[in-house]
Amino acid sequence: MATVGSVSAVAAETTDPADEQYRPYLHFSPEENWMNDPNGLVYDDGTWHLFFQHNPYGTRWGNMSWGHATSSDLVHWEEQPIAIPQTFDENGAAIEDIFSGSVVVDEGNTSGFGTAEDPAMVAIYTSAYTPAHPTHAGIQAQSLAYSTDDGQTWTKYEGNPVLDRDSANFRDPKVIRYTEPESGESYWVMVAVEALEYRVVMYRSDDLKHWTHLSDFGPANATGGIWECPDLFPMAVDGDPENVKWVLVVNLNPGSVAGGSGGQYFVGEFDGTTFTSESTVTDDALPPGDVFASFDDGTWGDWTVGNEPGNWKDGPWGLAPATGTLPGQNPVSGFVGAGLVNGFNDGDWPVGTLESPTFTIEQDHVNLLVGGGNHPHVDGTQLGNEPPAGRLLFDGFEFADGTTLADTGWEITGDFATEPWRNPSIAGGDYYLGQKRLNTFEAGPKGDDNLGDLTSPAFAIEPGDDHLSFLVGGGKRLNGTLEVRLIVDGEVVRTATGPEAGQLNWQSWDVSEFAGSEARFQVHDDATGGWGHLTVDHLVLGATPATPRSDETSVNLVVDGEIVRTATGRNSENLDWVSWDVAEFAGHEASVRVIDNNRFGWGHVLVDQVMFSDAAAAPRIEGYDWLDWGRDYYATVSFSNAPDDRRVMLGWMNNWDYANDIPTGSWRSAMALPRDVELVSTERGPRLAQRVVPEFAELERPDVAYTDGARAIADGDETLPVAGDVVRIDAVVAPGDADLVGLNVLGDDESATRIGWDAASARLFVDRRDSGNTGFHPAFASFDDAPVALADGKLALTVYVDRASVEVFADGGRTTITDQVFPNAGADAIGLWAEGGDAWLESLTVTPMHGAMYREAGADGATAAPPAAQVTALTGPRKGPDADGDFEIKVKVGFGEPTTVVRLLEDGRVIDREYRTAESQRTFSFLVEGASPGEHRYAIELENSAGVTDGGEHVVTVAG
Repeated sequence: MATVGSVSAVAAETTDPADEQYRPYLHFSPEENWMNDPNGLVYDDGTWHLFFQHNPYGTRWGNMSWGHATSSDLVHWEEQPIAIPQTFDENGAAIEDIFSGSVVVDEGNTSGFGTAEDPAMVAIYTSAYTPAHPTHAGIQAQSLAYSTDDGQTWTKYEGNPVLDRDSANFRDPKVIRYTEPESGESYWVMVAVEALEYRVVMYRSDDLKHWTHLSDFGPANATGGIWECPDLFPMAVDGDPENVKWVLVVNLNPGSVAGGSGGQYFVGEFDGTTFTSESTVTDDALPPGDVFASFDDGTWGDWTVGNEPGNWKDGPWGLAPATGTLPGQNPVSGFVGAGLVNGFNDGDWPVGTLESPTFTIEQDHVNLLVGGGNHPHVDGTQLGNEPPAGRLLFDGFEFADGTTLADTGWEITGDFATEPWRNPSIAGGDYYLGQKRLNTFEAGPKGDDNLGDLTSPAFAIEPGDDHLSFLVGGGKRLNGTLEVRLIVDGEVVRTATGPEAGQLNWQSWDVSEFAGSEARFQVHDDATGGWGHLTVDHLVLGATPATPRSDETSVNLVVDGEIVRTATGRNSENLDWVSWDVAEFAGHEASVRVIDNNRFGWGHVLVDQVMFSDAAAAPRIEGYDWLDWGRDYYATVSFSNAPDDRRVMLGWMNNWDYANDIPTGSWRSAMALPRDVELVSTERGPRLAQRVVPEFAELERPDVAYTDGARAIADGDETLPVAGDVVRIDAVVAPGDADLVGLNVLGDDESATRIGWDAASARLFVDRRDSGNTGFHPAFASFDDAPVALADGKLALTVYVDRASVEVFADGGRTTITDQVFPNAGADAIGLWAEGGDAWLESLTVTPMHGAMYREAGADGATAAPPAAQVTALTGPRKGPDADGDFEIKVKVGFGEPTTVVRLLEDGRVIDREYRTAESQRTFSFLVEGASPGEHRYAIELENSAGVTDGGEHVVTVAG
């Protein structure tokens, strides 16, 4: 048997976690390194346990292990040692990653891992066996680990795996205890996924070790991405125990309603064997309208087909429309009829265009089904890779064979100087020009671990040389360790980094201010690990900047030679309706142009059923049921064994589209706030409603809350006389005559996150396109919205703002939008706005909140840490030990700087805390009950927004 020990994490940076710019204070985030899916959520004996996917060695995905944190109240979390680390062989090679799963309290000791009196906690997780595993290479199977010390240490079961389907994508087991209502028979039920088949697979067991197949569910509703992280639980509708439905949660990536990662759910019945959905959407009928192109007759007809010349499969479009899924492609769904446009001929590699014959726009809408890659058309790009006009520097690195960079006057340092013949390189990257380029992976013997600089000889920037353009690809680092630089007079005046991809693309610097100066171009590589290199080619000085190359997979409406409407896929093989409002182009000649200009991941596009109509087609995806309509709520599952029949759910507040690139510091990712969920009646049947767990109310500061209301919101923007980046906002607005109305949060003079309601579409939205730092990934800047009807002409919102995120609750919690944002430093302004007319503010309350982690003191005006306190203990006898283990510890805080939080610690662990809400409150009492015999050492910590003061130690001895 293998006993699981702790794994040492990479040393944290010296910065206090609380001082890192985007560190959340309300949400759980690990002190350092990477985190993704919540795992093993379980309540046991007064403690909430959060396990999570964790990389103990870095801030990007990898080395998958289970991290662990505990809480007594779902608010304050204490990080614990690594629970279940990845497995290594005797040579130190990783042979098993620990993927997602669940934890149960085995109260009947069915597994035999504990006792009936002291049941074990049992983790059921996915063993993702690496290619180095001797017997299960590449397989995902389900395994067990158990703990008999309240989750502090874990032992992997010697009989692992306990459930193996010989599948590479069988994962994420959620195990529940099911009791048959009639017979009282009780057994374990596992729901897991065959991820690529869009299937939830269900098994039963009596002992957690031996499993029998029950049934499968799916595909159903959203199948635009792989299915992951299922959950299954019963809920009383409207709290009525006589009306119980079952909820099946299925997370998927990509293909969510907002794009990328998200979670859907189904409502129905479960009989202990089979889940039957009552909320599956099956209507695939065409919307009203006239079909212009169905692609069903086996030919392209009058469409102009631009396949890539010489492609052996006539890719990307083929010689005729596809009839469905192509070789090597995941299953294609959502198309109608016998054919469709499918740009996956010969995979993602070939590029080309496909254009319809012209037509006259006579109806208000063009509706069409679209799927495939999420690579939108961007105005001002080119389909080719043409350089700008100008002066080519350094011959584009096309030196005669045998000539090195050093031979031409470049200064070479570090690993790049060890073997000068490597520079320039003839390997690495895509979309370079000619045969040779700079590539710091190839430029030394260590690949991505090469370190050093490549610095050009001086060149003149002449009048008229307004722009320096160049092709760059490779890794992205935002901390200055991997970048190209322009150096003028010894100073770095311009920098750029790569896209975290092999494709080179044009970037340009405006250098007009340096006319008449001499400059140098430098490739600086002080980065190691994956993508720790840059590829550079073709530097051009000229009057105009380069035109970036498009990497689009798009379908476009062309009017008068210009693209006026465009759509792209969701990184999904599922097609869904897109509608273009074209009323303004009535009478114009137009065509539909499909473009595939992408050779790499999701480098294809799907199109079907181009229709003309008087009405917009509704996207099917919006008819499904979503846990959240934002971009950052994924892998959401519920806590097992929660008290009082509560159903508490927790999600990962990130999105796989950009998760590895968010601009945080020593850590990456946070969890969303835990939510209580209930099943409520709606016009569509029972559906989930959510609210942040009420325990967070203890962090609210009503004594300093700001209120406003019963007044007009004038057309335009107004900044409120209240600010904060850790607040709860409750607002009720009536749109009145306004087209749009809403709130700004995390704002400054340059940017803000906009939360609003659009009267024309009756939709709630979060707009983070101008929210601060958005340029770290092209998929981040988003506008996320959901249909929300007004109630009596009013919209009621509750918004939680926590430094780098917003969670918006509307429609009684039936609609939520969760988004990360990365505001400018110090951006904390809050405002109201209306557009197109005046609106009405019914009520507004902005409630500042204390923090829950890293910095618990809210804004309190402190300029220095709290003054010292007096600590005494009221025990039994005046002298001698306490008699029964029940006593008070009293703390009297000092005058001067504010004391905002008082914490009581035992053995370094916080066991109680109090928030001070008034300066007159100076004395706090902590009641200790049931302390065991022996010596107990208690410490006091005092905190305000400026720092923490050690309040001293007090020893209490309890009689034996």
